[in-house]
Amino acid sequence: MAIPKGDKDGLFTYKDYLTWPDDERWELIHGVAYDMSPAPNRRHQGLLTELVTDFTNYFRKEPCDVYVSPFDVLFPEPEQNQTVATTDTVVQPDLVVICDSAKLTEQGCTGAPDFVLEILSPSTAFKDMEDKLRLYESRGVREYWILNPGNHTLLVYSVVPEGSAGAALLMMPKSFCKPVLFTREDHVAPRIFPDLSIDLARVFSRE
Repeated sequence: MAIPKGDKDGLFTYKDYLTWPDDERWELIHGVAYDMSPAPNRRHQGLLTELVTDFTNYFRKEPCDVYVSPFDVLFPEPEQNQTVATTDTVVQPDLVVICDSAKLTEQGCTGAPDFVLEILSPSTAFKDMEDKLRLYESRGVREYWILNPGNHTLLVYSVVPEGSAGAALLMMPKSFCKPVLFTREDHVAPRIFPDLSIDLARVFSRE
């Protein structure tokens, strides 16, 4: 799998990204290209299927949309006057929830989703737990879940403090609060969608 050369610094933009073969999967973070191949394994996809079912059923009656990878999420930097074409960050989270329909485009989403979930794999773990964590926090994602199939845990980052009521969303801080770790014995609800309960034992049993 080969991609064209980037600019003089070896960096890429969404305009470059759109010229790459449709049967290849890439992400760009600050212009750096990350190969998303091979496709996720069966274990990963089984976990994602369980979660997608819960989220999709819940949001049938809510004014938000649920999407799963491959689905492009673009993060232009307004302070750098980046357009869609010149943005240097486009990622494909495993699952996103978007409540502002103005962010949706034919290509995917431009701007921060409200909720992002990533399922760790050996090839993506560092990027998901470091690079993407910093990216999502800095660009305004309200809640970020990291599901770890290896040790059956879920790490939750949110701008809403644990135990806060929905009204707290009006006074959200700009950075994530201290993360909370859940295990397969737990039921967990997104802090920004507290009526959505996920049974982690059932999710992990799908493996």
